[in-house]
Amino acid sequence: MASSGQARERSTSSGRARLRKCSRAAPPGAPQAQDQTDSDAQERLIAFLESPESYPHSPAEVRLMQTHISWVFIASPFVFKVKKPMELGFLDFSTLEKRRHFCQRELDLNRRLCPDIYLGVVPIYESASGFSFNAEGEIAEYSVKMRQLQSGWFLSQLLAKGLVGEKEIKRVICCLHRFYESEKPDPEIEVWGTPEKLKISTDENFVQVEPFIGRTISPVAFETIRHFTNQFYAGNEELFLERIKEHRILDCHGDLHLDHIHLTPEAITIFDCIEFNDRFRFIDIANDVAFLAMDFDFEGRSDLGNPLLRNAAREFQDGGMLKVTNFYKCYRAFVRGKVESIQATEKETVDPRAHEKRAARYFLLALRYAVASSEPLVLVVMGRVGTGKTTVAQKLASELDWPVFSSDKIRKSLAGIPLTERTPHERRDEVYSSQMTEQTYKKLMENGLAALTTHSSLILDATFSSRANRDFLRETCAKAKVRLQVIELQTDRGTIEKRLKERDRITGEISDARLEDFEKLSAAYELPSELASDLIRVSTTMSVPDTVKAILRRISEKQAGVGEGVAH
Repeated sequence: MASSGQARERSTSSGRARLRKCSRAAPPGAPQAQDQTDSDAQERLIAFLESPESYPHSPAEVRLMQTHISWVFIASPFVFKVKKPMELGFLDFSTLEKRRHFCQRELDLNRRLCPDIYLGVVPIYESASGFSFNAEGEIAEYSVKMRQLQSGWFLSQLLAKGLVGEKEIKRVICCLHRFYESEKPDPEIEVWGTPEKLKISTDENFVQVEPFIGRTISPVAFETIRHFTNQFYAGNEELFLERIKEHRILDCHGDLHLDHIHLTPEAITIFDCIEFNDRFRFIDIANDVAFLAMDFDFEGRSDLGNPLLRNAAREFQDGGMLKVTNFYKCYRAFVRGKVESIQATEKETVDPRAHEKRAARYFLLALRYAVASSEPLVLVVMGRVGTGKTTVAQKLASELDWPVFSSDKIRKSLAGIPLTERTPHERRDEVYSSQMTEQTYKKLMENGLAALTTHSSLILDATFSSRANRDFLRETCAKAKVRLQVIELQTDRGTIEKRLKERDRITGEISDARLEDFEKLSAAYELPSELASDLIRVSTTMSVPDTVKAILRRISEKQAGVGEGVAH
């Protein structure tokens, strides 16, 4: 936080007018509104700290930033941080003594990584003449005094300027390695690496996000992320216990992201660790580093986030790190979505919509980790004619914010036929010839893989009725080094016949297949038994939303290392 504007919990306002009720906005368990006396005293304190004349070193100006838990006064060359009087369940700054305690904790904990930045806990006094840094009257508040870090060298700023690469990543990893090696294993800390203890934090997050379902996160995304999280616990207990045996659970930083790393040619400074709740710091080192990797992903730089994790695992000689980092990145993205959602509801927030948009992006990223991990994925929705492929693929695309590519659209485009017009009978043999089908699937793969330059993953909507086309699919994905997941939709004959019959009454239908084509197309469909582990079968006898929910649950179970069979 010792910066000139680099706060992860973004500055939500400036000036006294919006600070009257700063302790009100919060997740469930939030503080009650202060009475008018407290509010007036708070406003007078902020006015004092905003005035350059209040400080012994007489700064030229004072700039105010605030997070949802602190006020930060930038009085160059120093920064003074004051904790808001609030109680959030996982955080309690409600009394002066508690704020003093956590100011001291912030000082002591952050000096582990940057001893020269955190200078001391400075009391603020109040007497009949007002507030003062001089020892006059009674102590009214406490602040953490820090050296101001030079703007332009925060990792987030360097990234925006294209100045982060392998060299910078290596410096960060080396710094963290020294830090982790200096922390001694402690049984009281290591117990926080068990699924039972980890669930305290993840369950708390899900409860606190529930009010935002339908606002910044969809019901399906919420349920999928929660299912993935709980399934990962259930299927990987031994992995968590192994991490404890290897002494990977330490007193870490807890809030390791781009804005908390300052990287000049001469020095690296990692600051602003979690002080207000030990369980947020008593974590797996993989959890700590995963936050930073998630931050790179959020900024569209997985090309830095993924190497960061691989290099960290190698530097730390931690062969199991990469087995848990996707889980922890999902957790971290979900937390950030929660925080942004909360800030959008705060009365002093200047631009709530901006926070809502960021929250939605974080939740989408968490969903991506739950169903696709950190690497690009080609998700194929295939099956017999009339099983609902296009409808389901479009709904999946809406939930995941991935592009969808349809073989029906590509085939008609190649043939020069308007999408919503049924192919003339005299051209059927030509348009559905083996040669045209081969061109269609080739173009489908070309368009899909090209989209990976701008999207993390994609969806292919096609029948893939022949093994030859599926072999081409697998070979192309393998050559491009892209993971593949195939969803085969299934339903009963009666439902298929009903859907095909209804197509005659639907305007805008792209597929040419109708009821009279069913027997021929069904006979030509080769079961995809060769796909084995790449295949998940899902029934579409339920509603489209329930089908999509079932698909995402099944994929998330696979990501968590559990689940087989057919979803009904």
